[in-house]
Amino acid sequence: MVSQITNRNFVPVPETRDELVKVRKPDWGRSLPDWKQGLKATWLGHAGFLVETACSASTTRVGSSAEGEKEARGIRILFDAVFSERTSPVGFFGPKRYTPTPCELSELPDVDLVVISHNHYDHLDIATITHVYKRQKAAGKDIHFFAALGNKQWFLNAGIGITADEVTECDWWDSQKIDIEGVGSIDLTCTPTQHFSGRTPFDAGHTLWSSWVVEDPQSNKKLYFSGDTAYKATTAATACPVFKQIGEIFGEFDLSMVPIGLYSPEWFMSNVHCHPEQSLEIHKDIRSRKTIGMHYGTVRGGLSAQYEDVREPPQRWQACCEKEGRWGTECGLCDVGETVLAA
Repeated sequence: MVSQITNRNFVPVPETRDELVKVRKPDWGRSLPDWKQGLKATWLGHAGFLVETACSASTTRVGSSAEGEKEARGIRILFDAVFSERTSPVGFFGPKRYTPTPCELSELPDVDLVVISHNHYDHLDIATITHVYKRQKAAGKDIHFFAALGNKQWFLNAGIGITADEVTECDWWDSQKIDIEGVGSIDLTCTPTQHFSGRTPFDAGHTLWSSWVVEDPQSNKKLYFSGDTAYKATTAATACPVFKQIGEIFGEFDLSMVPIGLYSPEWFMSNVHCHPEQSLEIHKDIRSRKTIGMHYGTVRGGLSAQYEDVREPPQRWQACCEKEGRWGTECGLCDVGETVLAA
């Protein structure tokens, strides 16, 4: 163990962005052909995504953009978005982003639902939650939050006015049918994952962590958002079985987002984070037709800085997918700010 701890070497972030993930201004898929008919996701960096379902045939024109423009659109779901400079309880200390957000918070379009995988600071950001909630309420628009068991109280105690009827807690395998008037409907299911939770040294494991499944009846497509997860700890005899269970229950997913970074050192991280080869196993276990790597290229903590080159996760992800002939057809990457359509 001593040799493992000392076997480290600080790996700086490259000084230029040429070797880092590209960042583009998001258009939320509006430049894609037939965007209204497709389930789609825009990467906001790290594990943050804005997902939009296909437009329903009965969709009316509703408030859409930050400027208040109106158009027919699908249901918008914000997953684990973090716009703060640091993923920390304070703004002057802690992991700092080295890749900018693709837009300002004020440029996010209207959001109907906010879905959180767990309460770590790089997935649940008070500044982002505050801005999105207050903007929606100021415009007289509804918004609802979904999180796994034990997380509701955080929203109620955040001091921004969120009420109990605006937050739904879910256990693993709980499903909710959600109807947004004038927009459409989805089925949202809270699913298991292998991780942990905690925002202080004293509340580790007090709240549940999860992945999520979105079923979009407008496009007849399914999306899987893994949140943070491991696949097989170095000390485990077998891989975590929940991914095969999810694949068996839901069948093929048309678009999935799985983590590929922040896995080093593996002797310490393998019970909570997966490496790219394991991410590929998750892709196969859940029977995904199209999987995008996430949870890399944006922010890192002090431990990762000692062990993991920020350029390695996407390179390693591409290499293992190419080895199995899945790169560019089933598996890939996208720019921060890019919108990806379901298969």
